[in-house]
Amino acid sequence: MEKEYSEDNWTWHRYDHLDEIDFNDAGDYKEALQAWAKNTSENKTNVMEIDTSVRNKEILSGSLIYQQTTKEQHENSLFHYFLTRDFLLTVDFDSNVIQSDESLLLKKMDYTNNAIDGFFVILGEILSDNIKKIDKFEVRLNDLLWKIKDKNNINRLEEIYELRHQILVWKNIMIPVKEIRLGVEETFGEDVTEGTEFKRTCKRIERGYTLVREFQQEIDDLVNFEEMVSMHRGNEIVKTLTVITTLMTPIATWGALWGMNFKIMPELEWRYGYLFSILIIIASTAALYIMLVKKGWMGDILRGKKKNSFFK
Repeated sequence: MEKEYSEDNWTWHRYDHLDEIDFNDAGDYKEALQAWAKNTSENKTNVMEIDTSVRNKEILSGSLIYQQTTKEQHENSLFHYFLTRDFLLTVDFDSNVIQSDESLLLKKMDYTNNAIDGFFVILGEILSDNIKKIDKFEVRLNDLLWKIKDKNNINRLEEIYELRHQILVWKNIMIPVKEIRLGVEETFGEDVTEGTEFKRTCKRIERGYTLVREFQQEIDDLVNFEEMVSMHRGNEIVKTLTVITTLMTPIATWGALWGMNFKIMPELEWRYGYLFSILIIIASTAALYIMLVKKGWMGDILRGKKKNSFFK
């Protein structure tokens, strides 16, 4: 079903399906619109094409994913667009996906001067919806930051990578919008950048992209932090096991020596041989321990863990 919104200088044609388009109303754009509709039916991801072959009849067209879940790749919402100076045509765009009241979107359209401004109103609402989600994401990230300090474990690392995936999904939505913004300037020239809605949406693109970039950097810092803590603790475990193995060496060595089954072993006949062997084992172990301490190889691995500490 077609829905039409008209302003003094431009018109917005909305269709639910490509086969509903009335090409006879396209005027000089009929052939280009037919070719676009034929090729667009196969689009399942972001696509943008520019046609500047006719002066003042430039066309920007393509497909845009404007909603994407963070759970499943194919759970998304995609619409197709065909933009000229005179009209905007969209297929399969559902404003209810990004806002509950469609009248708010149409109200903003009342302040537009051309189809390009109208298209950027739509892009601005798409970005606004995603920025709201990023604000909620900020709360989760802040909670996770303090969870790591309070009780760090493998579950925290799982949460970090889950948030990292979410921020990459939103970045993947914003990059095509940023491309469209550059594509509009390339297609229609810099004079289209004077519109209020165009400028407002450009600022929103910059704001959303800045948030995504900063949060991505913060998550990368958390990942690096976790890797550093894990590496330190892994090294600590290896050092501890190495020290224990080293300190057990005298016991194993003397035990192996006196555990031999040779008939002639003078130590077996000594009256105080058992006490002597214990003293030898203790003395050699203590000497080895002192040597490790003096060389600084013991570190602080034998100290207890302190509360709210990452390394101590």
